[in-house]
Amino acid sequence: MLKKINRNEKRLKRHGRARQNIYGTPERPRLNVFRSSNHIYAQIIDDTKGHTLVAASTLDSELKNVLKSTDTKEAAKAVGELVGKRAVEKGIEEVVFDRGGYIYHGRIKELADGARGAGLKF
Repeated sequence: MLKKINRNEKRLKRHGRARQNIYGTPERPRLNVFRSSNHIYAQIIDDTKGHTLVAASTLDSELKNVLKSTDTKEAAKAVGELVGKRAVEKGIEEVVFDRGGYIYHGRIKELADGARGAGLKF
């Protein structure tokens, strides 16, 4: 009998296929996005060392008190701006965008636009 595949397993399969082509280097690290039902997280990762260089989420103290709700497009844009600002402070200007198997729409698109607005190029 065939096993029914849930939504997250489908996303993980899409993410795995995308990750075959997306790789973060020290010169151009990977901007990874994870979206849950309540929060959104972003990390800039150097895949050669396996280190997270910069991270931001709706759980950060800088955003937690400012945001009205953590599961909106406005919150995603704020996370994108924060991760972009932190990256530029560390000297990271170019990244590879890894949407994590999610469609480029809604909160994922807003996070990307926020990061671009803060000075990241991808």
